Amino acid sequence: MALLTVEEAARRLRIGGMTCFRLVLSGEIESVTVGRLRRVPADAVPTYVAKLRHRPAHAA
Repeated sequence: MALLTVEEAARRLRIGGMTCFRLVLSGEIESVTVGRLRRVPADAVPTYVAKLRHRPAHAA
């Protein structure tokens, strides 16, 4: 299993690095700690997108 940096995960999601870091810290995107580093499993990115697709849309 490949591990991505938070910045690499952000690029794959086409979102900002800080936004991705907040999602990681809140647990919305799965992550693991390797030593002192935070890494995102590569399969956590499509899992997060799938969760977004099944989330009900908010009324405007």
